Amino acid sequence: MSIYLVKPSKLISVIADKLKEYPSIKPPEGSQYWKTARFKELAPIDSENFWFVRCASLLRKLSKFGPLGVNRLRKHYGGRERKKRGKNKSVKGSGKIIRVALQQLEEANLIYQKEKEGREMTPEGISFLERTAYEILRNKSK
Repeated sequence: MSIYLVKPSKLISVIADKLKEYPSIKPPEGSQYWKTARFKELAPIDSENFWFVRCASLLRKLSKFGPLGVNRLRKHYGGRERKKRGKNKSVKGSGKIIRVALQQLEEANLIYQKEKEGREMTPEGISFLERTAYEILRNKSK
């Protein structure tokens, strides 16, 4: 319940720092050159930290919105593609980045795959998020 009391940006940055300690979560080779969606012009600027921030963001989304699949998460990370003429078009985010990050989070035993529903948080993953949010709230009050 405490993840709702903490600002998402603060929670994600702290979780990203903690995810660096997990040996199974590491950026794939060449990922610093990957664009995150078709409509983006460049790869993320903070390429060393990007992978951990995306994994932390995925953890938060899975805990908040329940079991989600790759396609639904692609919609969450999508955006607007600007066209030369006519209306702008909504475009999904990169599926490979999401899929590989989810597989690494499964290896770290923070999420699991539910049959025909998508990925969901494990009790270990929920307690990891809750403990982190509680630490942020406790340090904020001091």
